[in-house]
Amino acid sequence: MKDWNYENEQWHKLPSHLKHLPLFTRNFDFTATFIGAMWAFFLKFIGFKLYARLKVVGDFHELYKNHPKLLVISNHSSHLDATSITAAVPFKYWKHLYISAAKDYWFRNPVFTFFSKYCLGAIPIDRKEKKSEAVNLCITLLKQLDRIWLILFPEGTRSSDGYLQSFKRGVSIFSQTTNTPVLFLYIEGNKTLWPKGKLIPRPGILRVFIGPVHPPAPIEEIDSAYKKWVATVDPSVISDEVSKN
Repeated sequence: MKDWNYENEQWHKLPSHLKHLPLFTRNFDFTATFIGAMWAFFLKFIGFKLYARLKVVGDFHELYKNHPKLLVISNHSSHLDATSITAAVPFKYWKHLYISAAKDYWFRNPVFTFFSKYCLGAIPIDRKEKKSEAVNLCITLLKQLDRIWLILFPEGTRSSDGYLQSFKRGVSIFSQTTNTPVLFLYIEGNKTLWPKGKLIPRPGILRVFIGPVHPPAPIEEIDSAYKKWVATVDPSVISDEVSKN
């Protein structure tokens, strides 16, 4: 994949893996809209209704009214996580929904790139090199868009045992730099349905719990507050080591 400096002529000449972002395109794209609608139908009425039955605990509509900008964080134990959060959010809000996705995985070949661009609306995050470019891009989105819900997985990678891992600093960097509050979500059943290392997901039940909105804060505070809230929802994912801390 061609390397790209996000700050270089970003309003005029874009690589293909960024052209799906509304911040840059600023126009109606019929193809992208059609694919998004078809994906929404499959996701909401087939994938997460008949196969993995999705239950949402909480109200996204009230959040949308009161919080035009949010960093949406969740636990991360499965490749189902990004799509289950997307399916939980009402389709009419999808145009303001962004997902940070590992560039080396979700943009590694034409099939994954197509899916990440048109179905997830993903922002490619380079975990190996040029990390600052991806950080600057996310900060630009949070500062310049009137509405944006940016989904992040602060653990950085999938948990292999289901226990919550320590959060990376990125959430606090974005939150404090742009004064964006943080919405807590918790996904229950993700590790059971599609554990790390398995090729395809199993059928079953997924629950997405909508938690509190936390103000911008250092990562240690967000990490602690999130784990305390999750312990009230599903104490089984809090390890003894975390409990002692």
